Amino acid sequence: MNHMHDDSRIHFPDYIWPEGKRCAVTFSMDLDAESPYLWIHRGQQMRSLGEIEQRRYGPRQGVKRVVELLAEYGISGSFFVPGVVASTYPGLLPYLVENGHEIAYHGYYHERIDAIGSDLARDYTEKVIEVFRQQTGQTGLGYRAPSWEMTIELLTLFKELGISYDSSLMGFDHPYDVNGLVEIPTQWMTDDALYFRYTNSARDKTHPANPVAVLESWIEEFEGARKYGGLCMLTIHDWISGRPQRLLMLEKFIRHIRQYNDVWIARADELARWHQASANHNRFTTAGQHIQTQFPFSEVNP
Repeated sequence: MNHMHDDSRIHFPDYIWPEGKRCAVTFSMDLDAESPYLWIHRGQQMRSLGEIEQRRYGPRQGVKRVVELLAEYGISGSFFVPGVVASTYPGLLPYLVENGHEIAYHGYYHERIDAIGSDLARDYTEKVIEVFRQQTGQTGLGYRAPSWEMTIELLTLFKELGISYDSSLMGFDHPYDVNGLVEIPTQWMTDDALYFRYTNSARDKTHPANPVAVLESWIEEFEGARKYGGLCMLTIHDWISGRPQRLLMLEKFIRHIRQYNDVWIARADELARWHQASANHNRFTTAGQHIQTQFPFSEVNP
């Protein structure tokens, strides 16, 4: 018999999905377009055009192709869009809403939250909220932090500004609450950028992966979520998975999932609403806390 120590920090029940489903899958897109390039090179005078054009492929062709593929299989996705992208391409948000998809915040300039001060973080967050409100009338949406980094201060700000959930952390493999805010967790292993992001720059650490191997990995991630009752959060990018080769891979992944009738394919906002309304809400509550890194130590020479 498996005996669990009576410690509320390590002892949690199984997550309950609606209608007896065994797991959930969310198809999400971080619709970055040029925004990461803009943030990384802020304040610089750039002359190169290669990466910019590569990223502009997303709004020009990638988004439409992904939307059409999801429509073919009756799937509604969650699209996290930086404010500067929505402002640059004002037709994007209305297009996504008209096609039945969730839109959510993704910073303004694709800024790393832990690299800026609290005042600037507030300014950028309020700015992206206003862009979405002006273009679609929608407010109180979800948020995914650029580069999936977060601070305690920003979680507090989200509650103050009426943001409905965050999707940047990985403390569980299903929805939970952190500092009083619903968290819809992400997963690096099902992020296409980990395998396919390549811009011929010094930031590239390796060449793009074999899509056959990546598909196998994603299917294993899904099968693991189905066995253990978790969430399989797929994250793709407009300029990466909007390319034909990755679209074929994505379609194969969708077909694999579609063979099961015990899987809940849901948008991130649907997951957040289910979590808040269900018994799970009071069962998976955590406090986001910094770890104490200041402690006595002695250096040992090798």
